[in-house]
Amino acid sequence: MCVRVWIGSSWDTAAQSYFLFGRIPNMAESTDIDQLLNSFKKFAIHGDTKASGKEMNGKNWAKLCKDCKVIDSKNITSTDVDIVFTKVKSKTSRVITYEEFQKALEELAPKRFKGQSKEEALQSIYQLIEGKEPTNVGVTKVAKTATVDRLTDTSKYTGSHKERFNESGKGKGKSGREEIVEHTGYVGAYKNAGTYNEKTKAK
Repeated sequence: MCVRVWIGSSWDTAAQSYFLFGRIPNMAESTDIDQLLNSFKKFAIHGDTKASGKEMNGKNWAKLCKDCKVIDSKNITSTDVDIVFTKVKSKTSRVITYEEFQKALEELAPKRFKGQSKEEALQSIYQLIEGKEPTNVGVTKVAKTATVDRLTDTSKYTGSHKERFNESGKGKGKSGREEIVEHTGYVGAYKNAGTYNEKTKAK
């Protein structure tokens, strides 16, 4: 059988689909597969700036299944997801490749979409993931409230804290943190420093 070469960057995903479904996909299907691969890469690098996007660890796999609603707590649970991850990965590895990721979805699809054929279930689970990316639920955001504004308004600081900032609110650095001793002979709080000579002359 002669297989025509797939033009462009879609060849890899097209070839994978050929071995998966036994046929070369049309352009629409190829685009869907590209979206699945893109989602895999986004979840693979989530939380790891050094990740290449070619492999996915168990934590990010579980997050993908949760964020994309593969886990429905009825047909598929977090335990099912963990078991499948262990099943498809290499024994000595802690991550899965894109090919192993697809195998994992093949394992989960019939359980997640009962009553559908194997191929229909697989397409349904693909649709849950295609085009998705990690959600950032739980990320702490800076609250903008009157209370926060008041706490960060340096003009309202008192005592030693007030001495750490100038009139514009800019920190004075070392001079604002350390007490600089001036050898004038006067105590720091004395307000009439420098007036002794004038008083003496007046007498």
